[in-house]
Amino acid sequence: MRRLFHILTLLMVLVVAGCTVQYKLNSASIDYSKVKTISIMDFPNQATLVYPPLSQEFTESVKDYFARQTKLRLVPREGDLQIEGEIVGYELTPMSTQADGYASETKLTVTINVRYTNTTNPDEHFEERFSAYRNFEATRMLEDVQATLCDEICKEIAEQIFNKSVANW
Repeated sequence: MRRLFHILTLLMVLVVAGCTVQYKLNSASIDYSKVKTISIMDFPNQATLVYPPLSQEFTESVKDYFARQTKLRLVPREGDLQIEGEIVGYELTPMSTQADGYASETKLTVTINVRYTNTTNPDEHFEERFSAYRNFEATRMLEDVQATLCDEICKEIAEQIFNKSVANW
């Protein structure tokens, strides 16, 4: 009887020791034992049409998104994860032509070229373009809606970059 108790106890210890619990507060799949830092470089604006605040706004959106969604420490350069790139597109496109031949809506599209480096897992490196857009009424001036639209677009692209880089979507 005592021997059976010891065997059952040993089996229970082996079962419990063999199980691990892994949880995520977000969709990030980061091994924090290997990856502790991230560096996000400024995204210079190389688009033909330039909205001056976009470079800083976009860079800050990416930094904020990673700060909120991970526990990685932001470092100026040479992080375990590295994100850099440039704004390559800022375009206005007329949409939905009315009977009089004028557009009823205009589409604002922002495109960002991103290079991602994972120093702990080179298989995850990528270079890819991400873009997002918002439509606005053609009767409105771009200057009136630009700040709000760019803020929304920056947040959406930051989420796309996060999902591609650390969420493994």
